[in-house]
Amino acid sequence: MLDRLIFAGAYRLAPKVLGALAIVKPETVIKWHRAGFRSYWRWKSRRRGGRPTLAPEIRKLIREMSIANPLWGAPRIHGELLKLGIDIGQTSVAKYMAKRRDPPSQGWRTFLRNHADGIAAMDLFVVPTISFRLLYGY
Repeated sequence: MLDRLIFAGAYRLAPKVLGALAIVKPETVIKWHRAGFRSYWRWKSRRRGGRPTLAPEIRKLIREMSIANPLWGAPRIHGELLKLGIDIGQTSVAKYMAKRRDPPSQGWRTFLRNHADGIAAMDLFVVPTISFRLLYGY
């Protein structure tokens, strides 16, 4: 859309510029547009400052510690690493810990099978009367 506005503005300034633009093929304009789009997103996704990356050995150590000690959370592992002289943030420890997969919760079928003796089946229905009041029945 912006390229159309540029071309329209250029035409308003110099109507003869249209003849100069005729030597540029539409494929060339599209190629320029794609190249500009690529370079923009390459620039946009470049690595900027921020927290430095962690060495792979330390990442592996954090993962092994979290697997070997499943009851330890990020604060405990962070404390143990500080005792070893590894200065790292607690959020980084939490980021590189092994993710635990909780056992799946029971589904409806299992719930109904486990609690069938305590469940009462009842059918409720509502009937609107002639005076538009609701009559509840079961």
